[in-house]
Amino acid sequence: MNPVPFAAIILAAGMGTRMKSARHKVLHAIAGKPMLRHLTDSLATLSPARTVVVVGALKEQVEAEVLGHFSLGPDVVVQQPQLGTGHAVLQAAPPLAGFEGKILVLYGDAPLVTAATMQRLLDALADDVAVAVLGFRPEHPGAYGRIIAQDGAIAKMVEFKDASAQERAETLCNSGLMAVRAADLFALLARVTNNNAAGEYYLPDVVGLALADGRACAVIETAADEVAGANSRAELAELEAIFQRRRRTELMAAGVSMQSPETVFFAADTQIAADVEIEPFVVFGPGVKVASNVRIRAHSHIEGAHIGEGCEIGPFARLRPGTVLGANAKIGNFVETKKAVLGDGAKANHLSYLGDVTVGAKANIGAGTITCNYDGFFKYQTIIGVGAFIGSNSALVAPVTIGDGAIIAAGSTITRNVASDALALVRPAQTEKAGWAARFRSAQLVKKGK
Repeated sequence: MNPVPFAAIILAAGMGTRMKSARHKVLHAIAGKPMLRHLTDSLATLSPARTVVVVGALKEQVEAEVLGHFSLGPDVVVQQPQLGTGHAVLQAAPPLAGFEGKILVLYGDAPLVTAATMQRLLDALADDVAVAVLGFRPEHPGAYGRIIAQDGAIAKMVEFKDASAQERAETLCNSGLMAVRAADLFALLARVTNNNAAGEYYLPDVVGLALADGRACAVIETAADEVAGANSRAELAELEAIFQRRRRTELMAAGVSMQSPETVFFAADTQIAADVEIEPFVVFGPGVKVASNVRIRAHSHIEGAHIGEGCEIGPFARLRPGTVLGANAKIGNFVETKKAVLGDGAKANHLSYLGDVTVGAKANIGAGTITCNYDGFFKYQTIIGVGAFIGSNSALVAPVTIGDGAIIAAGSTITRNVASDALALVRPAQTEKAGWAARFRSAQLVKKGK
Protein backbone atom coordinates (compact mmCIF):
# COMPACT_ATOMS: atom_id res chain seq x y z
CA MET A 1 0.00 0.00 0.00
CA ASN A 2 2.95 2.34 0.68
CA PRO A 3 5.56 2.27 -2.11
CA VAL A 4 8.11 4.35 -0.17
CA PRO A 5 9.72 2.41 2.70
CA PHE A 6 8.92 3.82 6.11
CA ALA A 7 9.61 2.97 9.71
CA ALA A 8 7.38 3.40 12.73
CA ILE A 9 8.22 4.43 16.28
CA ILE A 10 5.59 3.60 18.88
CA LEU A 11 5.89 5.37 22.23
CA ALA A 12 4.79 3.14 25.12
CA ALA A 13 7.06 4.18 27.97
CA GLY A 14 4.71 6.24 30.14
CA MET A 15 3.91 5.30 33.73
CA GLY A 16 0.13 5.53 33.29
CA THR A 17 -0.34 6.31 36.97
CA ARG A 18 -3.88 7.62 36.46
CA MET A 19 -5.00 4.13 35.45
CA LYS A 20 -4.39 2.98 39.05
CA SER A 21 -3.38 -0.42 37.70
CA ALA A 22 -0.62 -3.00 37.97
CA ARG A 23 -1.06 -3.47 34.22
CA HIS A 24 0.60 -1.10 31.77
CA LYS A 25 -1.94 1.32 30.35
CA VAL A 26 -1.35 0.35 26.70
CA LEU A 27 -2.30 -3.24 27.58
CA HIS A 28 -5.77 -2.33 28.81
CA ALA A 29 -8.34 -3.66 26.38
CA ILE A 30 -10.79 -2.04 24.03
CA ALA A 31 -13.32 -4.47 22.58
CA GLY A 32 -11.35 -7.35 24.06
CA LYS A 33 -8.02 -6.39 22.49
CA PRO A 34 -5.15 -4.43 24.11
CA MET A 35 -4.85 -0.82 23.01
CA LEU A 36 -1.33 -1.39 21.73
CA ARG A 37 -2.46 -4.28 19.54
CA HIS A 38 -5.21 -2.17 17.98
CA LEU A 39 -2.50 0.22 16.86
CA THR A 40 -0.01 -2.39 15.70
CA ASP A 41 -2.65 -4.32 13.76
CA SER A 42 -3.57 -1.16 11.85
CA LEU A 43 0.10 -0.36 11.28
CA ALA A 44 0.81 -3.89 10.02
CA THR A 45 -1.51 -3.39 7.04
CA LEU A 46 0.92 -0.75 5.75
CA SER A 47 3.94 -3.09 6.02
CA PRO A 48 6.53 -0.81 7.64
CA ALA A 49 10.13 -1.68 6.87
CA ARG A 50 11.11 -1.30 10.52
CA THR A 51 9.24 -0.82 13.78
CA VAL A 52 10.64 0.33 17.11
CA VAL A 53 8.64 0.22 20.32
CA VAL A 54 9.90 2.47 23.12
CA VAL A 55 9.18 1.02 26.56
CA GLY A 56 9.89 2.18 30.08
CA ALA A 57 7.69 1.54 33.09
CA LEU A 58 6.46 -2.07 33.34
CA LYS A 59 8.59 -2.78 30.29
CA GLU A 60 8.41 -6.56 30.74
CA GLN A 61 4.64 -6.47 30.22
CA VAL A 62 4.87 -4.40 27.05
CA GLU A 63 7.73 -6.50 25.67
CA ALA A 64 5.71 -9.69 26.20
CA GLU A 65 2.76 -8.23 24.29
CA VAL A 66 4.87 -6.89 21.47
CA LEU A 67 6.99 -9.99 20.97
CA GLY A 68 4.05 -12.36 21.44
CA HIS A 69 1.56 -10.82 19.04
CA PHE A 70 3.32 -8.34 16.79
CA SER A 71 4.24 -10.16 13.58
CA LEU A 72 6.53 -7.42 12.23
CA GLY A 73 9.55 -8.36 14.34
CA PRO A 74 9.94 -5.00 16.11
CA ASP A 75 12.92 -3.65 17.97
CA VAL A 76 12.22 -2.84 21.61
CA VAL A 77 14.21 -0.07 23.26
CA VAL A 78 14.06 1.22 26.81
CA GLN A 79 13.69 4.87 27.79
CA GLN A 80 15.25 5.23 31.23
CA PRO A 81 14.98 7.78 32.71
CA GLN A 82 11.89 9.20 31.05
CA LEU A 83 12.67 12.75 30.00
CA GLY A 84 9.85 13.57 27.60
CA THR A 85 8.52 12.53 24.21
CA GLY A 86 11.50 13.93 22.29
CA HIS A 87 13.87 11.97 24.49
CA ALA A 88 11.71 8.83 23.97
CA VAL A 89 11.89 9.08 20.19
CA LEU A 90 15.65 9.64 20.37
CA GLN A 91 16.02 6.18 21.95
CA ALA A 92 14.98 4.70 18.60
CA ALA A 93 17.99 6.18 16.82
CA PRO A 94 20.39 3.22 17.31
CA PRO A 95 18.10 0.51 15.85
CA LEU A 96 17.20 2.83 12.96
CA ALA A 97 20.80 3.70 12.16
CA GLY A 98 21.24 3.63 8.40
CA PHE A 99 17.52 3.84 7.67
CA GLU A 100 16.88 6.63 5.17
CA GLY A 101 13.11 6.60 4.69
CA LYS A 102 10.21 8.30 6.41
CA ILE A 103 9.45 7.72 10.08
CA LEU A 104 5.96 7.67 11.53
CA VAL A 105 5.68 8.48 15.25
CA LEU A 106 2.68 6.91 17.02
CA TYR A 107 1.46 6.60 20.61
CA GLY A 108 0.52 3.28 22.18
CA ASP A 109 -2.28 4.85 24.22
CA ALA A 110 -3.94 6.39 21.13
CA PRO A 111 -5.05 3.11 19.54
CA LEU A 112 -7.86 4.07 17.16
CA VAL A 113 -5.79 5.77 14.46
CA THR A 114 -6.62 4.04 11.19
CA ALA A 115 -4.16 2.81 8.60
CA ALA A 116 -5.69 5.26 6.12
CA THR A 117 -4.83 8.20 8.38
CA MET A 118 -1.31 6.88 8.92
CA GLN A 119 -0.91 6.71 5.15
CA ARG A 120 -2.24 10.26 4.69
CA LEU A 121 0.28 11.51 7.24
CA LEU A 122 3.12 9.78 5.41
CA ASP A 123 1.91 11.17 2.09
CA ALA A 124 1.82 14.70 3.55
CA LEU A 125 5.59 14.48 3.98
CA ALA A 126 6.24 15.78 0.47
CA ASP A 127 9.71 16.60 -0.84
CA ASP A 128 9.62 20.18 0.43
CA VAL A 129 8.08 19.34 3.83
CA ALA A 130 10.33 18.69 6.83
CA VAL A 131 7.64 17.60 9.30
CA ALA A 132 4.03 16.52 8.78
CA VAL A 133 1.78 16.73 11.84
CA LEU A 134 -1.64 15.22 12.50
CA GLY A 135 -4.07 17.82 13.85
CA PHE A 136 -7.63 17.62 15.14
CA ARG A 137 -10.38 19.92 16.37
CA PRO A 138 -11.82 18.70 19.69
CA GLU A 139 -15.14 19.96 20.97
CA HIS A 140 -13.31 21.42 23.96
CA PRO A 141 -9.71 22.32 22.98
CA GLY A 142 -8.77 22.94 26.60
CA ALA A 143 -5.05 22.70 27.27
CA TYR A 144 -4.03 21.02 23.99
CA GLY A 145 -1.16 22.57 22.09
CA ARG A 146 -2.36 24.73 19.22
CA ILE A 147 -1.34 24.65 15.56
CA ILE A 148 -1.40 27.97 13.73
CA ALA A 149 -1.65 27.13 10.04
CA GLN A 150 -3.02 28.33 6.73
CA ASP A 151 -3.98 26.00 3.89
CA GLY A 152 -2.16 23.16 5.63
CA ALA A 153 1.11 25.05 6.05
CA ILE A 154 2.16 25.40 9.69
CA ALA A 155 3.23 28.88 10.77
CA LYS A 156 3.63 28.05 14.45
CA MET A 157 2.97 25.37 17.05
CA VAL A 158 2.56 26.53 20.60
CA GLU A 159 1.84 24.88 23.93
CA PHE A 160 -1.33 26.13 25.58
CA LYS A 161 0.50 27.56 28.57
CA ASP A 162 2.70 29.63 26.26
CA ALA A 163 -0.09 30.71 23.88
CA SER A 164 -1.51 34.20 23.62
CA ALA A 165 -5.25 34.79 23.92
CA GLN A 166 -5.49 34.94 20.13
CA GLU A 167 -3.56 31.69 19.75
CA ARG A 168 -5.72 29.98 22.36
CA ALA A 169 -8.75 30.89 20.29
CA GLU A 170 -7.42 28.61 17.54
CA THR A 171 -9.28 25.25 17.50
CA LEU A 172 -6.73 23.22 15.54
CA CYS A 173 -4.84 21.11 18.08
CA ASN A 174 -1.74 18.93 18.00
CA SER A 175 -2.32 15.17 18.34
CA GLY A 176 1.40 14.46 18.79
CA LEU A 177 1.49 12.10 15.81
CA MET A 178 3.88 13.11 13.05
CA ALA A 179 5.92 11.93 10.09
CA VAL A 180 9.54 13.01 9.55
CA ARG A 181 12.38 11.69 7.42
CA ALA A 182 14.93 9.78 9.43
CA ALA A 183 17.79 12.16 8.62
CA ASP A 184 15.72 15.18 9.66
CA LEU A 185 14.14 13.62 12.74
CA PHE A 186 17.24 12.69 14.66
CA ALA A 187 19.17 15.81 13.58
CA LEU A 188 16.33 18.03 14.82
CA LEU A 189 15.96 16.05 18.05
CA ALA A 190 19.65 16.56 18.77
CA ARG A 191 18.93 20.30 18.90
CA VAL A 192 15.88 20.09 21.18
CA THR A 193 16.53 21.43 24.67
CA ASN A 194 14.82 20.89 27.99
CA ASN A 195 14.61 24.58 28.79
CA ASN A 196 11.06 24.42 30.13
CA ALA A 197 9.22 24.13 33.41
CA ALA A 198 9.18 20.32 33.33
CA GLY A 199 12.81 19.98 32.28
CA GLU A 200 11.78 17.59 29.50
CA TYR A 201 12.59 17.21 25.81
CA TYR A 202 9.39 17.69 23.80
CA LEU A 203 8.91 16.09 20.38
CA PRO A 204 6.77 18.95 18.97
CA ASP A 205 9.78 21.27 19.35
CA VAL A 206 11.19 19.77 16.13
CA VAL A 207 8.52 21.71 14.23
CA GLY A 208 9.68 25.03 15.63
CA LEU A 209 13.29 24.19 14.84
CA ALA A 210 12.43 23.23 11.24
CA LEU A 211 10.44 26.42 10.77
CA ALA A 212 13.33 28.45 12.17
CA ASP A 213 15.54 26.83 9.53
CA GLY A 214 13.18 28.17 6.88
CA ARG A 215 11.73 24.78 6.04
CA ALA A 216 8.07 23.99 5.48
CA CYS A 217 5.96 21.96 7.91
CA ALA A 218 2.48 20.66 7.09
CA VAL A 219 -0.60 19.65 9.02
CA ILE A 220 -3.38 17.32 8.00
CA GLU A 221 -6.58 16.95 10.02
CA THR A 222 -8.57 14.02 11.31
CA ALA A 223 -11.57 13.56 13.60
CA ALA A 224 -10.99 14.05 17.31
CA ASP A 225 -12.34 10.55 18.04
CA GLU A 226 -9.58 8.96 15.98
CA VAL A 227 -6.73 10.42 18.02
CA ALA A 228 -8.36 10.13 21.44
CA GLY A 229 -6.07 8.64 24.08
CA ALA A 230 -6.59 6.88 27.39
CA ASN A 231 -4.74 7.86 30.54
CA SER A 232 -7.48 6.89 32.99
CA ARG A 233 -10.28 4.36 33.36
CA ALA A 234 -12.82 6.99 32.38
CA GLU A 235 -10.92 7.79 29.19
CA LEU A 236 -10.60 4.06 28.48
CA ALA A 237 -14.40 3.79 28.65
CA GLU A 238 -14.66 6.71 26.22
CA LEU A 239 -12.40 4.89 23.77
CA GLU A 240 -14.56 1.78 24.11
CA ALA A 241 -17.62 3.87 23.27
CA ILE A 242 -15.86 5.37 20.23
CA PHE A 243 -14.85 1.92 18.98
CA GLN A 244 -18.35 0.50 19.47
CA ARG A 245 -20.02 3.42 17.66
CA ARG A 246 -17.63 3.04 14.75
CA ARG A 247 -18.10 -0.73 14.53
CA ARG A 248 -21.89 -0.58 14.76
CA THR A 249 -21.99 1.94 11.95
CA GLU A 250 -19.70 -0.21 9.79
CA LEU A 251 -21.78 -3.35 10.33
CA MET A 252 -25.12 -1.69 9.69
CA ALA A 253 -23.71 -0.19 6.48
CA ALA A 254 -22.68 -3.75 5.53
CA GLY A 255 -26.23 -5.11 5.96
CA VAL A 256 -26.50 -6.08 9.64
CA SER A 257 -29.71 -5.07 11.41
CA MET A 258 -29.72 -3.85 15.01
CA GLN A 259 -32.93 -2.77 16.69
CA SER A 260 -31.09 -0.87 19.43
CA PRO A 261 -27.49 -0.44 18.28
CA GLU A 262 -26.30 1.34 21.41
CA THR A 263 -27.03 -1.80 23.47
CA VAL A 264 -24.99 -4.20 21.31
CA PHE A 265 -21.27 -4.64 21.98
CA PHE A 266 -18.70 -6.20 19.64
CA ALA A 267 -15.21 -7.54 20.08
CA ALA A 268 -12.47 -6.19 17.86
CA ASP A 269 -12.49 -9.34 15.70
CA THR A 270 -16.24 -10.00 15.48
CA GLN A 271 -17.23 -11.06 11.94
CA ILE A 272 -20.89 -10.81 10.97
CA ALA A 273 -22.35 -11.38 7.51
CA ALA A 274 -25.14 -9.42 5.88
CA ASP A 275 -28.79 -10.10 6.75
CA VAL A 276 -28.08 -10.91 10.37
CA GLU A 277 -30.56 -9.50 12.87
CA ILE A 278 -29.30 -8.61 16.34
CA GLU A 279 -31.80 -7.80 19.06
CA PRO A 280 -30.99 -5.54 22.04
CA PHE A 281 -28.42 -6.27 24.77
CA VAL A 282 -26.27 -8.77 22.90
CA VAL A 283 -22.56 -8.98 23.78
CA PHE A 284 -19.90 -10.51 21.53
CA GLY A 285 -16.61 -11.67 23.03
CA PRO A 286 -13.53 -12.42 20.93
CA GLY A 287 -13.49 -15.04 18.21
CA VAL A 288 -17.05 -14.90 16.86
CA LYS A 289 -18.07 -15.50 13.24
CA VAL A 290 -21.72 -15.28 12.19
CA ALA A 291 -23.01 -16.36 8.78
CA SER A 292 -25.93 -14.74 6.97
CA ASN A 293 -29.63 -14.93 7.86
CA VAL A 294 -28.97 -15.50 11.55
CA ARG A 295 -31.20 -14.05 14.25
CA ILE A 296 -29.57 -13.34 17.60
CA ARG A 297 -32.19 -12.59 20.18
CA ALA A 298 -31.96 -10.31 23.19
CA HIS A 299 -29.62 -10.70 26.16
CA SER A 300 -27.35 -13.31 24.58
CA HIS A 301 -23.59 -13.57 25.19
CA ILE A 302 -21.45 -15.12 22.44
CA GLU A 303 -17.70 -15.76 22.57
CA GLY A 304 -15.38 -17.96 20.50
CA ALA A 305 -18.29 -19.36 18.50
CA HIS A 306 -18.93 -19.94 14.79
CA ILE A 307 -22.61 -19.68 13.87
CA GLY A 308 -23.83 -21.14 10.59
CA GLU A 309 -26.32 -19.72 8.15
CA GLY A 310 -29.95 -19.47 9.21
CA CYS A 311 -29.39 -20.18 12.92
CA GLU A 312 -31.43 -18.68 15.73
CA ILE A 313 -29.81 -17.86 19.05
CA GLY A 314 -31.47 -16.94 22.36
CA PRO A 315 -32.92 -15.02 23.99
CA PHE A 316 -30.69 -15.33 27.06
CA ALA A 317 -28.33 -17.80 25.42
CA ARG A 318 -24.65 -18.18 26.25
CA LEU A 319 -22.31 -19.56 23.60
CA ARG A 320 -18.81 -20.16 24.91
CA PRO A 321 -15.55 -20.85 23.04
CA GLY A 322 -15.47 -23.90 20.82
CA THR A 323 -19.15 -23.71 19.88
CA VAL A 324 -19.79 -24.44 16.20
CA LEU A 325 -23.34 -24.41 14.86
CA GLY A 326 -24.33 -25.88 11.51
CA ALA A 327 -26.90 -24.29 9.24
CA ASN A 328 -30.35 -23.69 10.74
CA ALA A 329 -29.36 -24.91 14.20
CA LYS A 330 -31.14 -23.38 17.15
CA ILE A 331 -29.92 -22.50 20.63
CA GLY A 332 -32.83 -21.25 22.72
CA ASN A 333 -33.39 -19.42 25.96
CA PHE A 334 -31.11 -20.17 28.92
CA VAL A 335 -29.01 -22.66 26.97
CA GLU A 336 -25.25 -22.69 27.52
CA THR A 337 -22.79 -24.33 25.14
CA LYS A 338 -19.03 -24.92 25.42
CA LYS A 339 -16.94 -26.85 22.87
CA ALA A 340 -20.24 -27.94 21.40
CA VAL A 341 -20.56 -28.82 17.71
CA LEU A 342 -24.16 -28.97 16.48
CA GLY A 343 -25.01 -30.31 13.05
CA ASP A 344 -27.41 -28.76 10.57
CA GLY A 345 -30.89 -28.31 12.00
CA ALA A 346 -30.00 -29.53 15.50
CA LYS A 347 -31.74 -27.69 18.29
CA ALA A 348 -31.65 -27.15 22.02
CA ASN A 349 -34.53 -24.85 22.80
CA HIS A 350 -34.61 -24.52 26.58
CA LEU A 351 -32.62 -24.60 29.79
CA SER A 352 -29.74 -26.91 28.83
CA TYR A 353 -25.98 -27.18 29.24
CA LEU A 354 -24.06 -28.72 26.34
CA GLY A 355 -20.33 -29.00 26.99
CA ASP A 356 -17.71 -31.08 25.16
CA VAL A 357 -20.35 -32.52 22.87
CA THR A 358 -20.97 -33.33 19.23
CA VAL A 359 -24.63 -33.25 18.22
CA GLY A 360 -25.74 -34.76 14.94
CA ALA A 361 -27.91 -33.06 12.35
CA LYS A 362 -31.58 -32.62 13.29
CA ALA A 363 -31.10 -33.98 16.78
CA ASN A 364 -33.41 -32.53 19.42
CA ILE A 365 -32.16 -31.73 22.91
CA GLY A 366 -35.02 -31.54 25.42
CA ALA A 367 -35.41 -28.92 28.13
CA GLY A 368 -33.20 -29.38 31.17
CA THR A 369 -30.73 -31.73 29.46
CA ILE A 370 -27.12 -31.55 30.59
CA THR A 371 -23.94 -33.23 29.44
CA CYS A 372 -22.01 -34.25 32.57
CA ASN A 373 -18.60 -33.62 31.06
CA TYR A 374 -16.38 -33.09 34.12
CA ASP A 375 -15.48 -35.42 36.98
CA GLY A 376 -13.52 -32.86 38.94
CA PHE A 377 -10.26 -33.78 37.22
CA PHE A 378 -10.83 -34.36 33.49
CA LYS A 379 -13.26 -33.41 30.73
CA TYR A 380 -15.00 -36.10 28.65
CA GLN A 381 -16.82 -36.14 25.34
CA THR A 382 -20.49 -36.82 24.60
CA ILE A 383 -21.58 -37.81 21.08
CA ILE A 384 -25.24 -37.52 20.09
CA GLY A 385 -26.16 -39.06 16.76
CA VAL A 386 -28.06 -37.76 13.76
CA GLY A 387 -31.77 -37.38 14.45
CA ALA A 388 -31.50 -38.47 18.09
CA PHE A 389 -34.14 -37.25 20.55
CA ILE A 390 -33.00 -36.45 24.07
CA GLY A 391 -35.95 -36.20 26.44
CA SER A 392 -36.35 -33.40 28.94
CA ASN A 393 -34.34 -33.39 32.17
CA SER A 394 -31.87 -35.99 30.96
CA ALA A 395 -28.29 -36.25 32.23
CA LEU A 396 -25.74 -37.68 29.79
CA VAL A 397 -22.72 -38.80 31.82
CA ALA A 398 -19.65 -38.60 29.60
CA PRO A 399 -17.92 -40.33 28.00
CA VAL A 400 -21.04 -41.61 26.27
CA THR A 401 -22.39 -42.04 22.73
CA ILE A 402 -26.04 -41.82 21.75
CA GLY A 403 -26.62 -43.53 18.41
CA ASP A 404 -28.36 -42.10 15.36
CA GLY A 405 -32.11 -41.94 15.78
CA ALA A 406 -32.02 -43.07 19.41
CA ILE A 407 -34.56 -41.77 21.91
CA ILE A 408 -33.67 -40.98 25.51
CA ALA A 409 -36.73 -40.98 27.73
CA ALA A 410 -37.35 -37.89 29.85
CA GLY A 411 -35.67 -37.90 33.23
CA SER A 412 -33.04 -40.49 32.31
CA THR A 413 -29.46 -40.58 33.55
CA ILE A 414 -27.41 -42.19 30.80
CA THR A 415 -24.09 -43.75 31.79
CA ARG A 416 -23.60 -46.25 28.95
CA ASN A 417 -23.68 -46.00 25.18
CA VAL A 418 -27.10 -46.21 23.50
CA ALA A 419 -27.49 -48.02 20.20
CA SER A 420 -28.94 -46.38 17.11
CA ASP A 421 -32.76 -46.29 17.00
CA ALA A 422 -32.98 -47.68 20.56
CA LEU A 423 -35.06 -46.33 23.42
CA ALA A 424 -33.12 -45.75 26.63
CA LEU A 425 -35.21 -45.49 29.77
CA VAL A 426 -33.46 -45.03 33.10
CA ARG A 427 -35.96 -44.40 35.90
CA PRO A 428 -37.93 -46.47 38.41
CA ALA A 429 -41.28 -47.94 37.44
CA GLN A 430 -44.24 -45.70 38.27
CA THR A 431 -46.51 -47.01 41.04
CA GLU A 432 -49.87 -45.72 42.18
CA LYS A 433 -51.74 -46.17 45.49
CA ALA A 434 -55.43 -45.46 45.09
CA GLY A 435 -56.91 -43.03 47.64
CA TRP A 436 -53.59 -42.45 49.38
CA ALA A 437 -53.60 -38.66 48.86
CA ALA A 438 -57.07 -38.23 50.38
CA ARG A 439 -56.16 -40.33 53.42
CA PHE A 440 -52.95 -38.36 53.87
CA ARG A 441 -54.74 -35.01 53.84
CA SER A 442 -57.35 -36.23 56.35
CA ALA A 443 -54.67 -37.47 58.75
CA GLN A 444 -52.78 -34.19 58.56
CA LEU A 445 -55.91 -32.15 59.25
CA VAL A 446 -56.53 -34.24 62.35
CA LYS A 447 -53.01 -33.47 63.56
CA LYS A 448 -53.72 -29.75 63.11
CA GLY A 449 -56.95 -30.07 65.07
CA LYS A 450 -59.26 -29.22 62.22
